[in-house]
Amino acid sequence: MTTYNGQTGAGSSSLHELGAVAERIRASVESVIEGKPEAVRIALTVLLAEGHLLLEDVPGVGKTMLAKTLAKSVDCTVRRIQFTPDLLPSDVTGTNVFDQNRRDFEFRPGAIFAQIVVGDEINRASPKTQSALLESMEERQVTIDGTSYELPSPFMVIATQNPVEMEGTYPLPEAQRDRFMARISIGYPSAEAELAMLDVHGGANPLDDITPVAHAHDILKLVDVVRTVHVADTVRRYAVELVGATRHHQELRLGASPRATLHLIRAARAAAALDGREYVLPDDIQALAVPVLAHRLIPTAETQLSRRSTEQIVADLVARLPIPRPQGRV
Repeated sequence: MTTYNGQTGAGSSSLHELGAVAERIRASVESVIEGKPEAVRIALTVLLAEGHLLLEDVPGVGKTMLAKTLAKSVDCTVRRIQFTPDLLPSDVTGTNVFDQNRRDFEFRPGAIFAQIVVGDEINRASPKTQSALLESMEERQVTIDGTSYELPSPFMVIATQNPVEMEGTYPLPEAQRDRFMARISIGYPSAEAELAMLDVHGGANPLDDITPVAHAHDILKLVDVVRTVHVADTVRRYAVELVGATRHHQELRLGASPRATLHLIRAARAAAALDGREYVLPDDIQALAVPVLAHRLIPTAETQLSRRSTEQIVADLVARLPIPRPQGRV
């Protein structure tokens, strides 16, 4: 039987521990977020892949609730930033303040100095304020007046945004979108899930009953396990070919960046680990292609007029690109 497995990878005991912790977090989040298991899974995948998550949907479908529930399920520092048009970059990153007693400047950290940062309605702030997140999301540090300050680990930004056609929104710059490992939409719940939501949310705030089910050091250990998941050369090449195909697509003005390829592989490692596997399958790449790639692409004017989405374009590429053959025998 052929396999995508390699000689080295995460140990079964480590994967079992990862699965147990991930299951506790999943159950905690799904106790609040009814009927959206795929959204919860991708949020967990991004957390374990050391990425950042963008939740885009219409108001009222639970974007902020998902972000806050995930943050509260892990025992770590959490800060929430409400993005508004008058929010300043220094409110996010921090600033130097002159101390009269010491007669020297003292750094006052901004809201970004937390392990999980919930950015609510990120596209209601100006592009200048949005750009304050660029360095922190990519390099896990903030530089103020030439001095760099390291952010805590683990570090994850979970941002929500309303569709850009809604009033009072600014489109996220391409460089900002590229920092997010994945973008997902929650969508409206089914009738059954909405009825269950009325029972859970109708009398009290369900977040009041959420207690941490994992610690920050647990997440760091699991991140180390995810890093050891094996990716065969054929699977790596498949990811490169898939991302490369977006750069030459006639319906796209801008394709996915090399950072997108890296994010796709890292997310696939986390997805494989969540499934209890020591190796990545092409199926992992395919399942994550739309949430990892679609938000980075810019369609041509003709594509926009045709109302064809970047999600549809990526899905078509996945369906068209040949799946690589596994290597080796066991």
